[in-house]
Formats: sequence, structure tokens, C-alpha cells
Amino acid sequence: MELKTPLYDAHVKAGGKMVPFAGYILPVQYKAGVIKEHMAVRQEAGLFDVSHMGEILCEGEKALENLQHLLTNDFTNMVDGQARYSPMCNEHGGTVDDLIVYKKADNHYFIVVNAANKDKDFQWMLDHQLPGATFTDVSDQYAQLALQGPKAMEILRRLAPEDKIPTKYYHAVFDGEVGGIPCIISKTGYTGEDGVELYAPADQAEKLWDLLLETGRDDGLIPCGLGARDTLRMEAAMPLYGHEMNDDVTPLETGLNFAVKMKKDDFIGKSAMEEAGAPKIKRVGLKVTGRGIIREDQTVYAEDASAPDGRKEIGHTTSGTHCPFLGEPVGMALIDKEYAEVGTKLIVDVRGRMVEVEIVPLPFYTRAK
Repeated sequence: MELKTPLYDAHVKAGGKMVPFAGYILPVQYKAGVIKEHMAVRQEAGLFDVSHMGEILCEGEKALENLQHLLTNDFTNMVDGQARYSPMCNEHGGTVDDLIVYKKADNHYFIVVNAANKDKDFQWMLDHQLPGATFTDVSDQYAQLALQGPKAMEILRRLAPEDKIPTKYYHAVFDGEVGGIPCIISKTGYTGEDGVELYAPADQAEKLWDLLLETGRDDGLIPCGLGARDTLRMEAAMPLYGHEMNDDVTPLETGLNFAVKMKKDDFIGKSAMEEAGAPKIKRVGLKVTGRGIIREDQTVYAEDASAPDGRKEIGHTTSGTHCPFLGEPVGMALIDKEYAEVGTKLIVDVRGRMVEVEIVPLPFYTRAK
């Protein structure tokens, strides 16, 4: 049975089209539709309910040692309030999940994990923890709202004291408040735009939601659903667990090298990645040059005169859709590295129809600073 976030009633009231997702009932879109929601975030501002994400505390004298052991990134040089992205790997180097770690204080870390993986991740941490730290699932205590877009910070400043708003990307203020509601205010997001993610007490979520929408109404702020969240992250080429990575794909294969510190002391999955050597596959961006829209799990081919039908299978798509701001269909794929050069022309099998594509640089979209 699917769960409801603290904002379920607010979504229904706003005309949200509710669907099952990651064990929850969430809005895929509202009356405006995915395209208008997407464009609002690119041009003005959008508000998302991401309360289905999971929150886990890591506390204790050996908290840092535990993070260093469990995760691929290095957390030794973080300052209080700083956030850091990291994959979490299994013994074979595959990806258990990707997550964000916040340092609240020495020996006290706040970890945000993907919704569909919350229980799996928490159990993985418990099963692989070292002595001297405790992990606590506090997901039920929080609602999470994402305020994203060029006008997001302007809207936030009308409700939050300036000294409670983080100034740097991937930093958070833990004792923040928005309209008098206590919040963790984090300068992060999953849209490719400026903005914040707000962690508020679950019982004050609807009050915060209504307050933000009312405050930003004249700026074009509208509620946005899962559909726009996916098209926005696609344009920004942000990987999604279960698509660009999974238990069999290493973070090195999907282009997350920046978050894998092979020079630090041992972490789960390090030896497997060392033994595997340089990755043989690579995540690439695909622009459709033929007719059609590519989706996930479609076979990618390169032309090869020596193959029986003139084509050689070299990988598969991981995500794909028509992107509203770009005005064209794009996708991402994991393919053999030897074919991964920008400009290479390939073919994707879209339900039996061969659609021409070309490798283009990632991300597809970058916001103007």
C-alpha cells in the first residue's frame, strides 16, 4: 500500500494528478501540465514536494570514520553546514545509491537518500557500520520542499532572514526559518536551476507550502509534479538511480569520478573498481537527429560493416524524453567507451524502428550564471 506525504491533501486541493511513485502517492502534474511547469522553473519558479526522500542521521565519535568506509567521496575536510554528494557502493563496485551528506557539526551528519531506496540504504548502513556511531532513520519527522528557478531566492528572501539563507551552493543552514517555520535551508536542487531545498517539520508542511505559493504567486511560482522534475533533471543531465546507475553499474562507469576518491583509505567497492581498471563503458548524451523520442532501456547500435546486418550493439539508453526548454528529444545512454566521442552518429532501436542519434556534450542545458 502506497504512503502519503504530509502534502497529499494540498496536492489534491491544487488539482494534482496523483500516481504511485517510490512507494508513495505523488502528483505527476497539476492543471498547468508538465510543459508549463517545466518552463516555470526555467524562467520563473516552481515548487516541488520531495517529502518522499529519506533522511538518516549518522552520529557518534566514529561518525566520520563510518562515512569514509561506507561512501566513495571524502568527508574529512567539510565545514559545518557544508553538503557533499556521494555514491554508496557494494563490494563489487556497483552503486547501492547516490546521496547527499550534510555536516551539522563534528560527529553529527545528516544524510539524504533516494525515496525508493530509503529502507534498503538504511539497512545497508546498519549492516556495514563500524563501531562508534549510530544511524537513525528520521524520515518521518521531515517534509522536504524544493523551491527552484531564477526567482526562487528572491521569493525566499521575503520569508527568511538573510543571515539564515546559505550563500554558497551545496551549503545549508540548520537553524533556518521560513515565515517563522523552522527549516533546514539547503542551497541544492535537482533541476539545473538556482534554488533551495527546505526540510521542515512534517506537521508544518502544508502551512509552508501554502505560504511559499502565496508569496511567489506574482512571480509566476506554481506547484510542479514528478513529470517536470524528470524533464528538468534530464536537461541538466543529472543521473537518476535505477536509470544511469544501479547495483551493477559503478559510479566510474556513469561519469561520477568527481565523487569517487580512489586515493583515500579503503571504502566499500574500492578494491573491485581498482581490479576492474579503466571503465569500458561511458555515460553519454544523445540528441535525436532522426524522427522519434528515445526512452530508457532501448538498444544502441553503431554502424559496423562486418556485422551481419551492418550494425553492432554497443549499449543501451538509460533515460530519454522530449525536453520542453530545449525543444527537442534527448537521452542518456551507457555505451562502449570506444564509441563515446562527441559527434559520433549512432542508432537507437525505438520499438523496432531505427532512430538516428548523435553524441553531444553533457549537460544538455546549463543555466546562465
